[in-house]
Amino acid sequence: MRRRTRHPCVVGTDDRHAAGPSADLADLAAELGAALAGDVDFGASARALTTMDASNYRRVPAGTVAPRDADDVAAALEICRRHGTVPVVPRGAGTSIGGQATGAGVVLDLTRHMDGLVSVDPVARTAVVRPGLVLGRLRDAVRPYGLTFGPDPSTHSRCTLGGMIGNNACGAHSVAWGTTADNVSSLEVVSYRGERLTLGKGGQGAPAGLTDLVDRNLALLRTGYPPGLPRRISGYALDALLPERGTDVVRSFVGSEGTLGVVTEATVRLVPLPVDPVLVVLGYPDETAAADAAAAGLGAYGALTVEGMAADLVGDARDLPRGGAWLFCEVDGAGTARELVRAADALDAAVVRDRAGQRALWRIREDAAGTATRMPGGGEAWPGWEDCAVPPARLGAYLRDFRALLAEHGLRGTPYGHFGDGCVHVRIDFDLWTGEGVRDFRRFSEAVADLVVAHGGSLSGEHGDGKARAELLPRMYGKELVGLFGAVKDLWDPDGGLNPGMLVRPEPLDSGLRFEGLPLVGVGRAAARCVGVAKCRVAGPSSGASVMCPSFRATGEEKHSTRGRARLLHEMALGEVITDGWRSEEVREALDLCLSCKGCRSDCPVGVDMAAYKAEFLDRHYAGPGGWWRRPRSHWTMGRLPSWLARFGRGLNAAMRLPHAARLAGVTPERALPRVADRTFTSWFADRSSARAPVLTLWPDTFTNHLAPQVGRAAVRVLEDAGLGHELPPGRVCCALTYVSTGQLGAARRVMRRTLDVMEGVEGPVVVLEPSCAATLRTDLPELLPDDPRAARLAASVRTFAEALEELAPDWIPPAVDRPVTGQTHCHQHAVLGDAADRRLRERAGLRGELAGGCCGLAGNFGFEPGHEEVSRACAEDQLLPALRTAPGAAEVLADGFSCRTQIAHLTSGGARHLAEVLAEALDGAGT
Repeated sequence: MRRRTRHPCVVGTDDRHAAGPSADLADLAAELGAALAGDVDFGASARALTTMDASNYRRVPAGTVAPRDADDVAAALEICRRHGTVPVVPRGAGTSIGGQATGAGVVLDLTRHMDGLVSVDPVARTAVVRPGLVLGRLRDAVRPYGLTFGPDPSTHSRCTLGGMIGNNACGAHSVAWGTTADNVSSLEVVSYRGERLTLGKGGQGAPAGLTDLVDRNLALLRTGYPPGLPRRISGYALDALLPERGTDVVRSFVGSEGTLGVVTEATVRLVPLPVDPVLVVLGYPDETAAADAAAAGLGAYGALTVEGMAADLVGDARDLPRGGAWLFCEVDGAGTARELVRAADALDAAVVRDRAGQRALWRIREDAAGTATRMPGGGEAWPGWEDCAVPPARLGAYLRDFRALLAEHGLRGTPYGHFGDGCVHVRIDFDLWTGEGVRDFRRFSEAVADLVVAHGGSLSGEHGDGKARAELLPRMYGKELVGLFGAVKDLWDPDGGLNPGMLVRPEPLDSGLRFEGLPLVGVGRAAARCVGVAKCRVAGPSSGASVMCPSFRATGEEKHSTRGRARLLHEMALGEVITDGWRSEEVREALDLCLSCKGCRSDCPVGVDMAAYKAEFLDRHYAGPGGWWRRPRSHWTMGRLPSWLARFGRGLNAAMRLPHAARLAGVTPERALPRVADRTFTSWFADRSSARAPVLTLWPDTFTNHLAPQVGRAAVRVLEDAGLGHELPPGRVCCALTYVSTGQLGAARRVMRRTLDVMEGVEGPVVVLEPSCAATLRTDLPELLPDDPRAARLAASVRTFAEALEELAPDWIPPAVDRPVTGQTHCHQHAVLGDAADRRLRERAGLRGELAGGCCGLAGNFGFEPGHEEVSRACAEDQLLPALRTAPGAAEVLADGFSCRTQIAHLTSGGARHLAEVLAEALDGAGT
């Protein structure tokens, strides 16, 4: 369930970032709130969430408006104009890479309410959409008709149609289906002065004077645009207004980056889906050879995509054919695939027909915008010269010159992109933190702009110009044509209120960088790693390959996404919008619904680790005098659960039956707390003996030891059957998970050091049955104690139950369970440990089927804390509960995580077991 909460009208008082001195923000917010049916928020949190998009730039807005409909849009624009020409910028998913989705006045959030699919006409192959509709939702809706929307950026799961229209987005299939401008037939637009316009061909909807301006400049418009460029996105497409091109106002408007009008509705064209999509991956010796092959016109052989990337982006290329660079070509049908392979003259080729294999390979390409930000060796790379395009025949030569220019400037980058259209994406390791680095950034930008123009190219081939390239447009078009852009802007928007500083009369490309003033170390620097690609904003049920971000999918709120939290931490570190630092209630509120699932650690393309940032924030938020007493009671109780269990054991069962015990413990009375076992696992283990010499240490985690000792006993049964001698640590150990997740990092380090003292002389693998504890030992332990070599050694020794059996008893044959399975893969296992060994073990035991991904929603203390019940259940509804409902009646319900088993027990009439329990039961049933 996604919650759609109405924002209150929150009035801000800081008018430094409004348009002019006459703008009274309090009056503006109040008037907007009274006039609009939608949401108005001028508070610090709303402003902080929209200071950035997916670019290097930052502009602080006065406030945000989420209009309900076109009437709201018109009213908001009229009110902003009357309040001293307050700037307005329309915003979709905020994935723009040029800075054009940021604004210094009012930001229109078109995703909250104006996200509908109005209608679909499968016969005419058209759809009517609202600007906030996510492309993936449109594609899902028209797929039953065998149709799709042709442009498909890699952000298709979260980018909006309005944003695509604003930037003239393209995507991988542009060699077959063109750009967004090629696929839009009409637009409903509101001007800054509130005029409603319907744009079409034949000059329909053009503002007064536009066609006359075109008639006076026919020669310039016919000669001023470079020829042979399928990906010419830069500037205004004024040549679409030529009479021989039908005076197409729609095409000239698409790509205007919110500077001419606000789109409220669009009629888009749809194209037939491939009947039998086949992915052909072609391997070439190097990048230049791949580019030259792409320019040979593979589209003529049926290629619907011609995507290129080299080995420095892919990394592990085990699943790819031989080569140092590859082209990803989708075709329709196996026969076409064979023809393409014959024509491609490739070093090697792979033909992939199964959908799962195709998705896995495409994921490499779709995540490239994020993965390209992480340089070999751990450095960071940034957008800034993201998506130029040259004529396809010039691509190989351009890439050679571009690589040479990078070397000349001492920079590194990893080009990839739409080779069939001559479009190149790249992230570059600019130093954007120092004055000298910013100067180098400008010098390189100017030099590479000249290089692109020398090859007959466009400064932007997909993402638009924004702040990143608009200043350089005279180098591409000349001053006269760029001057004409300004004249056109003034006809559409004579007040200059729509997205000023973009495209026309641009701000300098090295101004307003989001790194200015940010500390070079600390959580702010870490949060700045988020480049805003917004993979965490994917709504609806997640795929099994993704956990991130469960709280966003439950609430639909930006502040509860990984990106939103990173933005708030970024602004906290800057101290301009969020001014109370580590005591910030805005940041605390956003992090309150973070489940610390660690999904972003693996699923975020740039490796944002919000669980770690949350732990540090909570630690600092409650630091200082009185901080301990300001903490939620659940931090005292569940946050220190290992200590309470060690001291009181099963005596806690009686304590929790006392009146008001749940309230005093800071947990919700709606959940029953787990019962402490009558006998600990360590006590049971001490009373038995084994003749086998130990080859591994079995870790008695808190959950197994006190709450689920049957899991430990089952693991011992299986390990003995596998011939693996084992022992427990020589003293009490704890990974400190609960201390970390509640931000008690000082206590966590003390617990960890005591554990390392106990483990000092222990050799060999350490088998951890609880995935969350194993993940803590592998990652949090060495990160919190980086100067203690024992931490790294213990982390390296950790094995999951399945990993230990596979590694230490490779010839052991598990019992034949032979039944279907359902259940949950622990989110920490997904994010940190991996489950490949578990999958193989289940297969060998005859356990058929897949476990659900996502997050169960309980997440340790999270689901027990008051106020989290709705989100906790909604997270379970993402994947876990639907999987349980649709499973066969005889299915074994597996969940190795104690939280996952507890959530299943709370929300269903059944239960779940650890894999060790299932295998042990089968061994006993077989009489072995």
